[in-house]
Amino acid sequence: MVFDLEMIKELYAKFPERVAAARKMVGKPLTLSEKILYAHLHADQKLAAFQRGKDYVDFAPDRVAMQDATAQMALLQFMSAGKPKVAVPSTVHCDHLITAQIESNTDLKVANKDNAEVYDFLSSVSNKYGIGFWKPGAGIIHQVVLENYAFPGGMMIGTDSHTVNAGGLGMVAIGVGGADACDVMAGLAWELKFPKLIGIKLTGKLSGWATPKDVILKVAGILTVKGGTGAIVEYFGEGAESMSCTGKGTICNMGAEIGATTSTFGYDESMERYLKATGRAEVAELANKVKEHLTADKEVYANPEKYFDQVIELNLSELEPYVNGPFSPDLATPISKMRETALANGWPLKLEVGLIGSCTNSSYEDISRAASLAQQAVDKKLTPKSEFTITPGSELVRFTIARDGFVDTFEKIGAKVFANACGPCIGMWARTGAEKQEKNSIVHSFNRNFKARQDGNPNTYAFVASPEIVTALAIAGDLGFNPLTDTLINSEGKAVKLDEPTGHELPTKGFAVEDAGYQAPAVDGSKVQIAVSPTSDRLQLLDPFKKWEGTDLKGLKLLIKAKGKCTTDHISMAGPWLKYRGHLDNISNNLLIGATNFANDKANSVKNQLTGEYGAVPATQRAYKAAGIGSIVVGDENYGEGSSREHAAMEPRHLGVRAVLVKSFARIHETNLKKQGMLALTFANPADYDKIQEDDSIDILGLTTFAAGKPLTLKLNHKDGSSEEISVNHSYNDQQIGWFVAGSALNLLGK
Repeated sequence: MVFDLEMIKELYAKFPERVAAARKMVGKPLTLSEKILYAHLHADQKLAAFQRGKDYVDFAPDRVAMQDATAQMALLQFMSAGKPKVAVPSTVHCDHLITAQIESNTDLKVANKDNAEVYDFLSSVSNKYGIGFWKPGAGIIHQVVLENYAFPGGMMIGTDSHTVNAGGLGMVAIGVGGADACDVMAGLAWELKFPKLIGIKLTGKLSGWATPKDVILKVAGILTVKGGTGAIVEYFGEGAESMSCTGKGTICNMGAEIGATTSTFGYDESMERYLKATGRAEVAELANKVKEHLTADKEVYANPEKYFDQVIELNLSELEPYVNGPFSPDLATPISKMRETALANGWPLKLEVGLIGSCTNSSYEDISRAASLAQQAVDKKLTPKSEFTITPGSELVRFTIARDGFVDTFEKIGAKVFANACGPCIGMWARTGAEKQEKNSIVHSFNRNFKARQDGNPNTYAFVASPEIVTALAIAGDLGFNPLTDTLINSEGKAVKLDEPTGHELPTKGFAVEDAGYQAPAVDGSKVQIAVSPTSDRLQLLDPFKKWEGTDLKGLKLLIKAKGKCTTDHISMAGPWLKYRGHLDNISNNLLIGATNFANDKANSVKNQLTGEYGAVPATQRAYKAAGIGSIVVGDENYGEGSSREHAAMEPRHLGVRAVLVKSFARIHETNLKKQGMLALTFANPADYDKIQEDDSIDILGLTTFAAGKPLTLKLNHKDGSSEEISVNHSYNDQQIGWFVAGSALNLLGK
């Protein structure tokens, strides 16, 4: 089945003239990223030579994708918009609420029972508003999108930071909050600051143990978790063309870990092969007709320094496998240096678990190469020293790898196959013994490894690697094992060496599936009823946030000054809290419970200025709200890094936090705060972070003349009676100031 074929035909028909008009306006050759962006300008957006990193631009994305955890809030907001049907093709994917514990079938039955209310809600809302619904077990949103919806030259947004995965099929695919998705589904323009452009030239060709995953692990080490902020990363060169489409998807997927707006590749033969293999030959034929427009102009790749803001070159022929971590996906160590680095840092060398799969690395190619190593373990009489798990990315992949014998191979080495869902990657892993909080190491092929993310244990040292390296390390049970050079002792006492992994880009017999798990929406959804019980602890209809009172904000209490890395995992934890994603008040009980308080170096322990006592962050904030007192949250660099979850913005808004002041923001979180009517502010002088004291009462001055480009002033009223003023910046434009004044973007949409 080919989805949205007429929409794709219409876009491609207009693509050449839109690109030509943009090239004429800009006055120079265009990158692929620019072609796609200019081809998707909203009808009301005037064509101009937009300034990268400065101009806010209105776009018209082709489609919207939502996973079940974020879809709840996105659809609750859409229900408030008063629209009879979504304006663009949209889908919901049930992948986040399934806990990995025993094995796929058992875990899926438990999830269907425990989450019945939420699944019924999402299914009925999808039915009513014309949204495609992918049932629990169908697969992880990004893998399913790549297999069914992604297409070269398209533009999509999704309520998950790893929406960027679709760049592997030549899209500009961007992670957003639910409010942004709501706007696009309602037929409104979607606003984005025109991105800067980073070009990454790939020369040579991957071989041996090196994989596409190692490309992005290396790039993460170069750019760090915020080096791509505000930029699209465009890969090109002979090395790019030599990789598979799904390998490109892996690279784009983890682009979220460098803070990039998105990443993408030009259309090539690997994408054509993948489209045909997944039943979309018609899309490939259409793309071939406009092929020259689905990659950058030749001059761009010939002289990239003239057209990109930054250029990085990597020789794939020299690339060594990497292992990144712990606790941050940009801490990159080549496999040859891992043992000495681990010993120097006190990282546990004994590996407890190796986990492969997830939205990042669960393609047929990934699984087949890992299976070749599993088969070697059997043939060479090696017994894996670590627990080993597989999380397939979709039912299409799972069914096909089962047919081709890979699941049997994995089971021969004692592997456990989890459901086609996110599972351990996002903390939905009921790991036995994690509650003991023992220091241990695990390695996985996922994308993120923040502290306590996978299993809730802050002492689990999680490392990121390719599926091939994960499999080899799990067989060895040793974080310091280098399969390129080291040997292992088998059950017969012989030293054996693992051969290089082998596999297939695509299944030689083709993909197969009995039930992919798709539910088409009702042709006429007007009669579909959506029921939300007022006593439900999983779902809660939204009440509008209060509009701005029209004055400066005075007497705000400092809720917390967060120390160091503060991701959306720290602000709004996932794991067991996922079940409350549709109930704003209940999930607000996890507000900032993972953040470290600068005053005492403790998590979830802040001073209540009304009582002088220390308590949990949510309880303290609820006390301020009950007393009618606003508050402010202060943070460090790249605040809000990680997932797109808008709950990290909605929770403080719901509980009465008025502003978030940081050294710098991650892009999605800053936008989410703005959408919810919050003040997202940055220190004009980052050193002023040190001036904020635990007992401060803070005034935000200048709001009555709030304007784009005009700094605000904060008055810090200290406990000793002294005060001082600091300047703070913001990136609000006129429309975003309108969201603040109205109380939220949704309030304006409702009008």
